[in-house]
Amino acid sequence: MNKTSPKDIFMHLLSIVTLYASATSFLILAFQYINVQLPDVLQYYYYSGALDMMRGAIAALIVVFPVYLFSMRTLRKEYSRDTEKREARIRKWLVYFTLFIAALIIIGDLVSLLYTFLQGDITVRFLLKTLAVFVTAGMVFSFYIWDLKNKAIGAKPFAYIASAIVIIAIIFGFLSVGSPMSERVRKFDDRRTQDLQTIQSEIVYYWQNKGKLPVSLSVMNDDLRGFTVPEDPDSKSGNIYEYKITGIKNFELCATFSLPSRNYESGEIQQPRGYGIDNIWTHKEGRTCFVRTIDEDYFKLRPTVD
Repeated sequence: MNKTSPKDIFMHLLSIVTLYASATSFLILAFQYINVQLPDVLQYYYYSGALDMMRGAIAALIVVFPVYLFSMRTLRKEYSRDTEKREARIRKWLVYFTLFIAALIIIGDLVSLLYTFLQGDITVRFLLKTLAVFVTAGMVFSFYIWDLKNKAIGAKPFAYIASAIVIIAIIFGFLSVGSPMSERVRKFDDRRTQDLQTIQSEIVYYWQNKGKLPVSLSVMNDDLRGFTVPEDPDSKSGNIYEYKITGIKNFELCATFSLPSRNYESGEIQQPRGYGIDNIWTHKEGRTCFVRTIDEDYFKLRPTVD
């Protein structure tokens, strides 16, 4: 009887683990792509968070899925040289466990679909997510059923189909998250937004303590508190943060952005209003000014000590 070698155990475990990781990454990518393209106003989630999850899933698929294909190709070669290895106990245990997981996912998918239908919450985005889970689990289930029946003919078509689906998913993912260069530029804009938020908070703090707006941004520099007014992160651009007093309790903050902001007002996504900088720092490409008025009833002046 042919004994299972450490290499066989390693390759079988590698194939199963990378299979789970690839399937999970694919579903995360599919789900977040659907969230971005078909947002639901009843669900609170952040657009940037969805894109970050998509980037992680894309990175995982690019690395992990080829490893899965390599491990399966290696195992197929081993099976062709030694047919007894197809009957290895560890192989059958892992295959049946995978079938068990896939069956549970399909059953859970159907239960979730029926439950959602009874709640009256059937939407296109939910149906697409259900379809993604059903197709993914169904392909895995079907392939390993063929594999248990020693039908090697199903291996190559499965690899081709799965590879095509993964490649298409990655391409659509890249179209959504943007190129690394554009994301680098967007991070500069995010930093500008954070800086403006910090400056605004310091202006309000200054007004609360002194009863007047600062005449310029530089007067808010405070060595004792360790605060220094932020500067534009791209020193080569020559852009600066602008501040202008327009009334006793009114002021403007301006900055020059490289790209328009991603939020519901730009038309890219309808995100519910609520707390968050996206709702008050919407900007277009280029110079954008934000008009602010200090609400004296909300931001109370601090009492002075005579």
